[in-house]
Amino acid sequence: MSRRAVRRLRGEQRAQEEPGLGQLGLDSGSEGPSPAAAGRARRGPARTGVSNRFELIPAEESEDEPPSREEQADAWLGERDAAERSNEGAVTEEAEGDGQRDGEEAEQLEQTPVLSNKPRKKKKKRKTKKTSSGETLEDNDLEDIDSLLEKMEDTNGLSQQSQSGLIADSRPLLYIEHRNLNPENELKRYFGARAVLGDQRPRQRQYVRSTWLTAPKNTWPRYSSTGITMQLLDTRRGAQHFTFKHHREYQQVQFKFLDAVESMDPNNIVPLLEALEPYHVDSLLQLSDVCRMQEDQEMARDLVERALYSLECSFHPVFSLTSGTCRLDYRRPENRAFFLALFKHLMFLEKRGCPRTALEFCKLILSLDPENDPLCVLLLIDFLSLRAREYTFLTRMFQEWESHRNLSQLPNFAFSVPLAYFFLSQQEERSEPELSQARERAAQLIQLALIMFPSVLMPLLDHCSVQPDARVASHSFFGLNARISQPPALNQLTSLYVGRTHSLWKDPAVMAWLETNVHEVLRMVDARDSLVEESEHKRKMRYQSAPRNIYRHIILSEMKEAMAALPLEVTSQPVMGFDPLPPLDSIVSYTRPERTNRPSNESTLSLFFRSLLPNFNLQADIRPDGEEEAGAGQDLNQGVNRLMAAMRDMLANIQFQEPPRDDNPEGDGDWD
Repeated sequence: MSRRAVRRLRGEQRAQEEPGLGQLGLDSGSEGPSPAAAGRARRGPARTGVSNRFELIPAEESEDEPPSREEQADAWLGERDAAERSNEGAVTEEAEGDGQRDGEEAEQLEQTPVLSNKPRKKKKKRKTKKTSSGETLEDNDLEDIDSLLEKMEDTNGLSQQSQSGLIADSRPLLYIEHRNLNPENELKRYFGARAVLGDQRPRQRQYVRSTWLTAPKNTWPRYSSTGITMQLLDTRRGAQHFTFKHHREYQQVQFKFLDAVESMDPNNIVPLLEALEPYHVDSLLQLSDVCRMQEDQEMARDLVERALYSLECSFHPVFSLTSGTCRLDYRRPENRAFFLALFKHLMFLEKRGCPRTALEFCKLILSLDPENDPLCVLLLIDFLSLRAREYTFLTRMFQEWESHRNLSQLPNFAFSVPLAYFFLSQQEERSEPELSQARERAAQLIQLALIMFPSVLMPLLDHCSVQPDARVASHSFFGLNARISQPPALNQLTSLYVGRTHSLWKDPAVMAWLETNVHEVLRMVDARDSLVEESEHKRKMRYQSAPRNIYRHIILSEMKEAMAALPLEVTSQPVMGFDPLPPLDSIVSYTRPERTNRPSNESTLSLFFRSLLPNFNLQADIRPDGEEEAGAGQDLNQGVNRLMAAMRDMLANIQFQEPPRDDNPEGDGDWD
């Protein structure tokens, strides 16, 4: 509740404690005004019989905030009314001497001369109505709303501050706030509104839909129906499952896009956006990757934002970004574009210096499918939490999800959570028991992480340009054997974490804290603690092969350290930016028709020789259906003869030139 409403409430309470409004006026036989009436005259017009809270607020309380436009207008009108009443003293005294002041005051207001039409119009709007019970009502909707809010507050017994605190504690873990999805809000907190907006004027643009994920730009084409809609499938266990749907026109554009991708020429995708569909999502994502490879980051980010805008305009009316209960199945090809567009936009935000906004988008991706996590954003959310200094969120997530998701078995959570506790222990505004508890928790978790994943330490120190001491460098537990003996899948996870988050460990205070715990771990290793043997056994049994979503995350992240550790079966297959590593159990709603210009009865041998000799065609002379079977043997012989002739011509054109002989093999030059 606002301070202004609180002051109104206080005024109403004072009005109930003091004598009634009828007793504050003049008696019928009095000749002059009473002190209370004189006080009201100084503050404004003396409106007897009107329940006005504003007149009961003392002058010293109104200094907290400036009066509104309505209050200034009322004060100005009050001064003019007071001046007019002083000129019409006889009429006023006669009205005050009458016993029925309320009815005659209305007649007096009608008989009072005015200088213009505006005060009269204002008085007509502010006129009071008298009910059958004698109470007076004022036609002011704002006061009615405030009175309802005051009654609700009295019944609940909670102030707004306490209510907001309870709401913050009871919010779900993946709750999304709309204001945190706008990167300009975060940049304004860092640099100020003037530095972010500059001299920009509010844009006058018509026919633009209000969106949360991204703001439309004047340079974009005008949006129209693209042929993408969202459909509600069902509701299970409190979650609503949706899916995007492509209409027939959009499917035709999608088929042409696939043909353009197979041509391996990005220039073939541009006509699709210019002529057919300027908001085709897969074309925008594919061209964004091309622009990013060409170092055009601004254009790449703009294309991703346009794809997000197109998808958000097709949302279902029930689909909510903030509830955390809306689901999308990544196995459906129509839904993958939304996941990928959010992830690419997230990466651009992180590079732009907006980690808090990127964290909000990361939570949004995770809320769409928290069980399967198709893009494996769990490998990224800890880094964004530390970058955004959301340490409480990271520790809360670890506490709530550790029991059923085993987050401690991921190297990123094993090292980032104790780092978050360490940063919490450095906050001076916390109490001493909280600081002590955070320090103990940080030391305990970092020691467990070093024992479970010893191969992280040396690469981490190397990236931070820190030379370990002689004891750590010579010990075999953190040596080269720790990295060689671990499974390849674990090597991918550790390489990804070190390459991404090593900058967070460069603080000298963090390094000193890490050094203390490393020596404590070495003491436990030398003492042959049972925890060390158990961790070694877990490393050998687990991490045999990484799931497909981890490979997909590494490809999208483009971390060099992790890309080098990918297996051959992943790197050998083509990876498309609009659909990297599609799921093996995809749910296909429509299929691509067969291309008519592709020969269907051409053998593998013929395709091989066609790749060597583009002009060669084993089935150059196709006869009618009636004669095809009869002359099959003759066609085969002619084809073989043509093949042999072509091979002879190719071998005849190959010329071998003997290299020139050197008469003086030792040479005459000197190498001095």
